[in-house]
Amino acid sequence: QVQLVESGGGLVQPGGSLRLSCAASGFTFSSSWMHWVRQAPGKGFEWVSQINPGGDTTYYLDSVKGRFTVSRDNAKNTLYLLMNSLKPEDTALYYCVRDTWFRYDYWGQGTQVTVSS
Repeated sequence: QVQLVESGGGLVQPGGSLRLSCAASGFTFSSSWMHWVRQAPGKGFEWVSQINPGGDTTYYLDSVKGRFTVSRDNAKNTLYLLMNSLKPEDTALYYCVRDTWFRYDYWGQGTQVTVSS
């Protein structure tokens, strides 16, 4: 069965950094486009970033471009999101999501990121 398990979230002060991880299993991770999606309190889902199977093509939400870096280690079946210069508006539940034929078919449980003084 497909499983995606996020980790690495926590409480951090503005300007700080966090590295999120997503451990994937139950499918051929190296063949899948992967995404990070977040949901802030009281708001809808917001796409954050995506990465192609080979890890050499990435895209970002404008508000995180230059601060966040998505990467993957296919040998370890793991997706990462390095978040630098964090802002209070980055506070959200962050999900890793599998993309199959342009559909988000599997989601992880999410990991909470809280940016606050």
